[in-house]
Amino acid sequence: MNKKEFAEALALKADLTVAQANKALDAFVDVVTEALQAGDSVQLVGFMTLKVSERAERPGRNPATGESIIIPAKKVVKFKAGKKLETAIE
Repeated sequence: MNKKEFAEALALKADLTVAQANKALDAFVDVVTEALQAGDSVQLVGFMTLKVSERAERPGRNPATGESIIIPAKKVVKFKAGKKLETAIE
């Protein structure tokens, strides 16, 4: 499901126009992004938790040449499914 399909489904479920659903979806993405940038986690109980985690520098290998390289440290977003979501897809 892409963003357009998601917005259309959201519009049907929430009795909104597609334009309103797109605006709500964009606002949701902005709020989540800003919260994660600020170092906060986002938790929708029963659905999901998103949080920023630090990935340490580690050794790796260039698959094309076989040369050893150092993969730099970086921040990554971790997703954890909530209980209701997990049971819904079983």
